[in-house]
Amino acid sequence: MKILGIGNAIVDVICKVDNNFIEQNNLTKSTMKLFFDEKEFKKLLTDLKIEKTISGGSVANSIVGLSQLGNKVGFIGKVSDDEFGSKYEEGLKKENVKYFYSKKKEALPTGTCLVLVTPDSERTMCTFLGTAGKINKDDVNTDAIKQSEIIFLEGYLWDEGDPKKAFDKAINNANKVAMSLSDLFCVERHKKQFLNLVNNKLDIIFGNEQEFLSLISSSSFNDVITFSKSINKNVIVTRGKEGSVAIKNDDVFECPANKNLKLIDLTGAGDLFAAGYLHGVINNMSIMESLKKGTELSSKIIQKIGARI
Repeated sequence: MKILGIGNAIVDVICKVDNNFIEQNNLTKSTMKLFFDEKEFKKLLTDLKIEKTISGGSVANSIVGLSQLGNKVGFIGKVSDDEFGSKYEEGLKKENVKYFYSKKKEALPTGTCLVLVTPDSERTMCTFLGTAGKINKDDVNTDAIKQSEIIFLEGYLWDEGDPKKAFDKAINNANKVAMSLSDLFCVERHKKQFLNLVNNKLDIIFGNEQEFLSLISSSSFNDVITFSKSINKNVIVTRGKEGSVAIKNDDVFECPANKNLKLIDLTGAGDLFAAGYLHGVINNMSIMESLKKGTELSSKIIQKIGARI
């Protein structure tokens, strides 16, 4: 298998809202907020019109993108044996993704992410992890990891306790490790641990400019370049309208963003960018070609609703 993704198995529920809804519910636009109270989470949904329901999760979106490009891929993520869990599994299998998890009835339901899309196409996410956040080392298939060229992890998955043990088991058995920093708040919560991972455990690191600036506690993008050169890894930074940058050893590659796109929904832009870039890596494309493939996929996804092409 080319790439095995390990991440939070989340069903995305996509709704259009105005900016007032974001403010009234004390949400921060363009970020992800975790909900630990299922009732509080469901209350948000009460008066909203659902545009689309789809199997999601950051790394799962990337893995589906890779499958659609013809790559042999798999995914590990924890769901419950409930309606959303069955939909999740069906969604992956339909996309020719090998799902290395056997669902059973869990105390918590399958995880759900409410994706709120405002008129400016920005998305604000409210996530109730449910059983996805209870992934443990027994859920991680060692053979599948060892037989994969690259494993792809998400920062969202990182948490102390069982998820960290699952994370560590995956890294310790992997041939090569790629990871997405996932979210600004995620980086701020786990900065020390993420820095350790980036410096010592990872081969390929994805993140946007804000996430990397937070990681190294800087306000200058030049510092991100300097830091990335110093760690001798493959670092990929997305910069919105400024395009993307890949740093490998002392080499810096810049790729412009595509222009004149009809923005509809930014959900999944980073996920599909990572899919395009990793497609380049496993198919022996150059770094510049990989950046262009990432840009191509992210350009497609932001012109439609949802995170699946």
